[in-house]
Amino acid sequence: MRIVIDTNVVVSALMTPRGKAAEVVDLISGNKLRVCYSADILAEYIDVLSRSKFNFTAADQEVFVSGIRRLGVLVEPPAGNETFIDESDRIFYDAAKFCDAILITGNLKHYPDESFIVSPAEFLSLFELQ
Repeated sequence: MRIVIDTNVVVSALMTPRGKAAEVVDLISGNKLRVCYSADILAEYIDVLSRSKFNFTAADQEVFVSGIRRLGVLVEPPAGNETFIDESDRIFYDAAKFCDAILITGNLKHYPDESFIVSPAEFLSLFELQ
């Protein structure tokens, strides 16, 4: 199963290691899910994880980013023409559409109302059914 994870899911996973977002990341680490990412998504992860307000160590950042590079699928999706509340969310949406993947986000209200866009908890419920 292919997924795309919004940066807020990554941050949540690192801040709350026993939460739903962390369960999603653990499934990636366990090679049970294939994460799609673009160069722009990877740059976003690096930028956000390096912000001092989160206090993530360089080792935390490197483990996550190297894991995505090693286990993920690098894609170059074309830009779509949908309108977003926060245009920085477009990169995740476009990658998910391109990969025919599920987009997992903690900010559902920032995205169009589409069935392939779910919260971490919704995704885990779906994943259990498979």
